[in-house]
Amino acid sequence: MAKQKPISKIYISTGLILAVIVIGILGYSFIEGYNFIDALYMTIITVGTVGFGEVHPLSDTGKLFTSFLIIVSLGTFAYALSMMTSTIVGGEINRYFKIRRVNTAIEKLENHVVICGYGRNGKQAAMRLKARSFPFVVIEKDEQLITQLKTENTLYVEGDATLDETLEKANLRNARAIICALPVDAHNLFIVLSAKAINPNLTIISRASDDNSDKKLKAAGANNVIMPDKIGGAHMAALVMRPDVIEFIANITGQGDDAFDIDEIDYNILPAQYRDKAIKDLQIPGNTGANIVGLKNAKGDYTVNPTGDQIFGPNTKLFVLVNKAQSAKVQKLYKAV
Repeated sequence: MAKQKPISKIYISTGLILAVIVIGILGYSFIEGYNFIDALYMTIITVGTVGFGEVHPLSDTGKLFTSFLIIVSLGTFAYALSMMTSTIVGGEINRYFKIRRVNTAIEKLENHVVICGYGRNGKQAAMRLKARSFPFVVIEKDEQLITQLKTENTLYVEGDATLDETLEKANLRNARAIICALPVDAHNLFIVLSAKAINPNLTIISRASDDNSDKKLKAAGANNVIMPDKIGGAHMAALVMRPDVIEFIANITGQGDDAFDIDEIDYNILPAQYRDKAIKDLQIPGNTGANIVGLKNAKGDYTVNPTGDQIFGPNTKLFVLVNKAQSAKVQKLYKAV
C-alpha cells in the first residue's frame, strides 16, 4: 500500500471536520426548520460540547439527532486532531515541503548530469562535478545513502533508476549526460536503453564489471564504458613502472587534490573577438598563464601540443593545463556568457 502523503492527511482531517459541521447544519435545518445561522450555531455548540442552551426547544427527533451528532463528532474530531497532530509534531509536513523544494529545483535544471547510484563510483563522480560547480542529480534508493545525500544538500531522486518514471523525475529530458554507476551490469544496460529512448541526444557513460558487458553497453547506446577493476589494476602496475608520471596524470584527471586540471576552450562558445584566429593570436599563455596541451578538430581528430600557426575554427576545442587561478581566468576570458 502506498504511503499517505502528509498533506493528504491534513486534507482528510479538515474534510472530516467540515463534513460533521455540514451534517449538523443540514440536520437542524430539515428537522427543526432552523435558518442557516441558527443551524450553524447549534452545530458548533453541540460538537464543541460547550454546554450552551438550545437556540429553540428541540423536538424528540431533534434531541435524537443531537445525541447522534455528539457521538459522531467526538470520534471524528478525536481522529482528525490526532492525525493532524502526529503529522505536524512528527515533522512530516516539514519533510514534505523539503522534498517539494528539491523536486522544484530539479525541474528547473538544464544541461545537468544524472548520476545513477551513489556507491563508490557514483560518489566520486558527484564529488568531481561538485568541485567544478557542475549541476547534477543523484538517483538512489538506499535509505542510508539518501540520508547522506540530504546531509550533503545534494539534489537527489529517491527510487529505482531502472524505471522510466524515476529517470523522468530526474529531468532527464533536459540533461546533458547520464552516468550509470550501479554495481550490476544488467541494471546499467537497462538504464542505457531507457535513457536513450527518453533523450536521444544524451551523452551516456556507464560502468561495467564483466569483460563482455562493455560491448553490450556500447551497442545499447553508451558513448563510453568504464571498467573500474581493469583501470585499477593497470593503474597499480603503471605505478611500479612510471610512478611519477602516473601520479602526475592522476592529479590532472581528478584523482589528486584538484591543484591543477585540464580545461577546454570551445570555439562554439568563444567570444567573437577570438574566433577564426591562429592559436598564437589568442594569447592564452600570456593572458592566463595556462599551457596549451592539445586540440580537437572538427573531424574529431586530436593533436598534442598544436603549433601556434594552426587556426582555431568552428567545432574545434583547445585543451589547456591550468591551476585553479588560471582556470578562473580561462573561464572569464575565453568562454562567452
